[in-house]
Amino acid sequence: MTAAHSVPLDALRVAFANRLQENVQLANYTTARAGGTADAMLIVHDAAELEDAVRRLWEMDAPFTILGSGSNVLVSDSGFRGLVVVNRAKTVKIDVRSGPPTAWAESGANFGAMARQVALRGLSGLEWAATIPGTVGGAVYGNAGAHGSDLSANLVLAEILHRKHGKGEWTVGQLKYGYRTSILKQTPGEAVILSARLKLAQSTPAEVQARMDGFTEHRRGSQPPGASLGSMFKNPAEDYAGRLIEAAGLKGTRIGGVQVSPVHANFFINDENATARDIDRLLRLVQQTVFEKFSIKLEMEIEEIGEWPAK
Repeated sequence: MTAAHSVPLDALRVAFANRLQENVQLANYTTARAGGTADAMLIVHDAAELEDAVRRLWEMDAPFTILGSGSNVLVSDSGFRGLVVVNRAKTVKIDVRSGPPTAWAESGANFGAMARQVALRGLSGLEWAATIPGTVGGAVYGNAGAHGSDLSANLVLAEILHRKHGKGEWTVGQLKYGYRTSILKQTPGEAVILSARLKLAQSTPAEVQARMDGFTEHRRGSQPPGASLGSMFKNPAEDYAGRLIEAAGLKGTRIGGVQVSPVHANFFINDENATARDIDRLLRLVQQTVFEKFSIKLEMEIEEIGEWPAK
């Protein structure tokens, strides 16, 4: 959702008045705890505010990007030359009268918290998502998944605001989902996710919680704590990125303040005030080493935001 345009700060000040923040440190808004400043920032609190802001930004042709939880993104040390919209639209509504039951959520809602909320109602289907740190919008955008399931298996409809086609409800087929990707991710800047409705199934709180506890315990035992972006690379066909990185002898490898986790090699941990450049250099080293040893090009699961040196 970026564009190589000058930043119309005067127009942004008029459009958003005292809601606009300027020169904001983005490291405070990402799970990697790295990255430079944004020229401007706007926090939106519901889907209507998000829609209004995006329509205005498109109208003035202003460069912008949207941040939810700040996971799965790496912001350049040079920051972002434009407006960052921080999505805090987080209303969740559960409908048990429909068949099957569903949960509707604004795109800024925490996905894992939503999964835990429906579990308390004895509703099944989102146990796999209980430990996902991102937002519902991020899950729709990237077809988030874990434990053998993904967002596409639950999605009924997503409310999308498209730059050319306006606002409408999109199906799984229209979103063209693949492994950790969608048409939205393949065409950044063209659309924004406002909300989503997910299908569930009737169960009992005890049964749902038991399954969720199993997934949570597995995550705690296999994934590291600390400041990270989440999984760095997509799993190649019939293999695992973490296995390949470990087999290449890269567990524990460090550049500057960031380290390939000794617990799970597909996680990089910022444990010594790493710069975004440190993380990017380690990412490229891992890609190159795995390719040299196994002739497999690891594809990034994270997205890099801002201006980066030529690769």
